[in-house]
Amino acid sequence: MKNFRTIEKVFRGPEVHMVGDGFRVSQYLPAGTNGMKRLSPFILLDYHPPYYYEPSLTNRGVGAHPHRGFETVTIAYEGKIEHHDNKGNHGIIGPGDVQWMSAASGIMHKEYHETQFSKQGGILHMIQLWVNLPKAKKRTEPKYQALLKENMGKVELENNQGEISIIAGEYNSVKGPASTFTKINLYNVNLRNNGKVLLNESSTFNTGILILKGKIKLNEDKIYEEGDFIVFNNIEGSILAEAISEEALFIVLSGEPIDEPVVSYGPFVMNTREEIYEAYEDLENNRFGTDIF
Repeated sequence: MKNFRTIEKVFRGPEVHMVGDGFRVSQYLPAGTNGMKRLSPFILLDYHPPYYYEPSLTNRGVGAHPHRGFETVTIAYEGKIEHHDNKGNHGIIGPGDVQWMSAASGIMHKEYHETQFSKQGGILHMIQLWVNLPKAKKRTEPKYQALLKENMGKVELENNQGEISIIAGEYNSVKGPASTFTKINLYNVNLRNNGKVLLNESSTFNTGILILKGKIKLNEDKIYEEGDFIVFNNIEGSILAEAISEEALFIVLSGEPIDEPVVSYGPFVMNTREEIYEAYEDLENNRFGTDIF
């Protein structure tokens, strides 16, 4: 009998809602796991399914806002997204690119549709993840990583069955470019021609996948489709994914959990309620710096 990693639960995201005026998202995490610890260090996942935005002379998005205590990871599949922060970082990402911002001790940033994309209109398809930081790293200096498609780790599957694009961590010893504070494997799997792939994540890592396109069969058993999020039990075993459609795309989130208290409120994720109060006090006293940038 094959040793497959069993499935704990399958869920779909709640109804979409607007974040600012430019991001139409469904909050899969923590909504689907009833808390921020089950898939730690991944504590929030907003999924923006493909959606066409009409041309606009103004840049839709979210204005300047603060973060502390975690990292934001924005993954683009279609469309273009622009970022500015008050530490002097600026970036534009398009299909296949990722921007990884470590808010850490505190940062102000804004994100919005890139100017030319706004003017032309088009389909936006993206994910934003919040990745928690351990207590010892929550007060480090903020940083920003622009991770472009051409710099991702790449694994071509045999017989033109597809490709794996590694953002962070590794797959089959091929590493992604992201610098992380804890052990994380984060990668996109694009299967073609009804291809198959075998995933071997550590049983100690919290592991889930979100299907972004098409249908896949898991572990030679049930079929799952676009919009399904699958959480795997923390037991030994491989995960076999087979495309049932001509093409299938899914993202794998797998990471070593941070075994610490999690207290979140608004844009802050800390370990205690007192640290949340402190963050708001720092914000009110302009210790996050200017929101004009």
